[in-house]
Formats: sequence, C-alpha cells, structure tokens
Amino acid sequence: MSAPGSMMKRLRGIERLDVARGFALVLAGLFLGGIIHVAVVMSVPHFVPVTAYARAAAFGPDGVFNRLPDSRPGAEPLPMLDPMMLHAACRFDLDDGPLKIAAALPPPFWSFALFNARGEAIYSLNDRTSGNDGMLDVLVITTEQLSVLREDPPPGLEDLIVIETAETLGYALLRSFDGDPMRRDIKEAALAEASCRTLDQE
Repeated sequence: MSAPGSMMKRLRGIERLDVARGFALVLAGLFLGGIIHVAVVMSVPHFVPVTAYARAAAFGPDGVFNRLPDSRPGAEPLPMLDPMMLHAACRFDLDDGPLKIAAALPPPFWSFALFNARGEAIYSLNDRTSGNDGMLDVLVITTEQLSVLREDPPPGLEDLIVIETAETLGYALLRSFDGDPMRRDIKEAALAEASCRTLDQE
C-alpha cells in the first residue's frame, strides 16, 4: 500500500523541481535579456553616424561662414563634397531669428545649398539660376517669423530670395569652382567675405 503513495510523493517532488527549474530559467532569461538590452543601448552612439550638421561645428563658430578644408578622397570634411570646389559652411538656428545670407561669388561657377540638421537638402541654386550677376541675397525664415516680418517689412525685403522652412536647425553651404589656380585667391576672399547672420544683426 505504501509503494503507490511513495511513488506519488516522488512524482510531486519531481514536478515541483521542474517548476522551480523552469522559474529559474525564466529569471535567468530575463536577467540576460536585460544585460543585452543595456549593452545595445550603450553601444548605439558608436554606430549612429555623426551628421554633417554636427561635423560642421568643428570648423568654426555658428552664424558665420567657415572655410572648409579642401576635400580629398577619404578625408572629406563633410559628405559628398566635390574636390574641384572650394567650400564654406555656416550653421544656424532660426530660433535666434531669421537668417540673412549674402555673398558676391566670382565666375565661372558657384552654388548655394541649404540643409537641415539631418543633412537633407532644403533648397539650392547656382549662378545660372540665381539671375543676379554673382550676387547671393537670401533670407531663411520660418512661417511664423515671415508673418511677423510682413507686418513691418525691412527695406529691400522684396529683393531677397526668401526661403520659408519649418526646419529651425541647419547649415548653409557655399561652393565655388576651383579650376583656375590663378584665381583661387579671389575665390577665397569672396568666401571669407560672405555673411551669414540673423536679420537683427544687419
């Protein structure tokens, strides 16, 4: 009579042991999963590429055009730069106010582009599409700022290329063709004289 009872006790003991082992395995799995999650989160910054906006900060202060080093294979200061061009970049924050950009760039070719903080192009033009004899006069402004500005427009607003954007952070990029070494000094001077400042600083 005692054998079946002893067997039942033994089976219950094995069931309890299996439950305990299963519970321990679940806890171990959760613990290991937590460690992996923390490790992945901590390593994310190493795998996320640094944006062009962030990289541009290395070349000088915001709110002015900073000459970028010449672009060479494997050593581009910013992504996708043409080694045949001279470049200058200006980081901006429209929360500081509308941005006025002005430059007088010599021929044979120059271009201007505006990028948001993610490195996506917002606007671009070149000497062939500007229609202004090498002069670049641009106002970068949010919709709200433009509404306020139209209530009391500054002199010459109608002569500016107005770029309305919802993006408050970004950078402007000037490019000037560097095909003639004899004229490089002229182009360097034009880039150095280009301005990129808030409208209230004009």
